[in-house]
Amino acid sequence: MSDLPKVYSINYNLRNAQGAIVDTSTGGEPLTFLEGTGQVVKGVEKALEGRTPGDVLDVTVPPTLAYGEHNPAHLQEVSKSLFDGVEDVVPGMKFQTNTGEQTQVIKVVKVEGDSVTVDANHPLAGFTLYFDIELLAVRDATEEEVRLGYPVLNT
Repeated sequence: MSDLPKVYSINYNLRNAQGAIVDTSTGGEPLTFLEGTGQVVKGVEKALEGRTPGDVLDVTVPPTLAYGEHNPAHLQEVSKSLFDGVEDVVPGMKFQTNTGEQTQVIKVVKVEGDSVTVDANHPLAGFTLYFDIELLAVRDATEEEVRLGYPVLNT
């Protein structure tokens, strides 16, 4: 048995708690990813372990195996002056920030006078995710793919 991680290729539908599709690979390219690199949530990787091409799965992923619980520590009150050049800062707006080496999206959740409350949680933090998955292919990763951290697709 190989010690190399797997490369999976899947078709999927992501549904919300009401059953509506919120993301899908249908009509596009399958999702191909290298196991263990964070390209998909841990719950999907766990569900695919030991599976074979052709398997069709209904997978319920709790927040702990997806984007985590909603963390109140990721809410921060900042000065409206940080939004220089934005004429009207309103709840629901999203901004991209750079925190050192990492790019992050924050969402404005409240505006009171010169104070703006932003939320740096992932938009799906705290939510259970419901996937319909069809496993199209699975193989051992190559050493090059492990070194690169992503699958090399034949085009």
